[in-house]
Amino acid sequence: MKRITAWLALVAGLFCVLGVQAADDSSPRVIRGYTDWVAPAEQQAYESGIKAYNQCLGEHGFKYAWMALNHETGDVYTYSYVSDPLSWADFDAMRDSGKACDASFRQNVNPHLKRETSGFMKVMPEMSYMPPGSDMGQGYIDVVLFTLKPGHEANEGFMTAVKKVTAAAHKAKWPNAYQIMQTVDSGEDAPDYILVSPSKDWADFGAEPNPTFWKMVANVYGDAQAKSLRKALNDAIKHVSAHVDRHNAELTYRPSGK
Repeated sequence: MKRITAWLALVAGLFCVLGVQAADDSSPRVIRGYTDWVAPAEQQAYESGIKAYNQCLGEHGFKYAWMALNHETGDVYTYSYVSDPLSWADFDAMRDSGKACDASFRQNVNPHLKRETSGFMKVMPEMSYMPPGSDMGQGYIDVVLFTLKPGHEANEGFMTAVKKVTAAAHKAKWPNAYQIMQTVDSGEDAPDYILVSPSKDWADFGAEPNPTFWKMVANVYGDAQAKSLRKALNDAIKHVSAHVDRHNAELTYRPSGK
């Protein structure tokens, strides 16, 4: 399929938050994400609790946005929330600003959670292909999670190869945007890198790219170098998984006036 297959093909030999444009070098690039797991019987109460919490944030003038996402594949009783890209200092201000509603979250949301995880993600502009005017949209987002093999060499090999194929996408003006983030101290089960890519709807998700990802790379660099880059990625990656998220406007928090 359109985007996810292009990147799963990176590891075919071994076995895709953020409604914002990729930042340039002078922009803040740290995103915080939370993922919540709920039991099916608790879903309605959980969503009501999130709405009550968002209402509290609005009443207290909380100025930081949280985009809500439902998991459409994988564990579908899972919700993710992602901030805009911010500076590290902004997260200190966010914590202080949100304290007034901590009690609301504990009372209205916590009783309905199975568990919750959180982590930070650093946007990697040189590894991302977000042409001017592109963003994550308001439809579906392919999410591909890459866990690398241990050691510095695997990380360097992955980064170098991804920067190279991304340069090819820029040169070819490939039609399919994607953004890559590196996780920062997000727990032992967290992936090393996350790729996200937008689709307007399921029809858009299922459409094949023209040219395909690796055909585009070969068109730019030639077949031999494309195969070498593909091997470098395969050699660096230990595990990959993927799922599809959908924007949830009802659970998204947007500050007044935004």
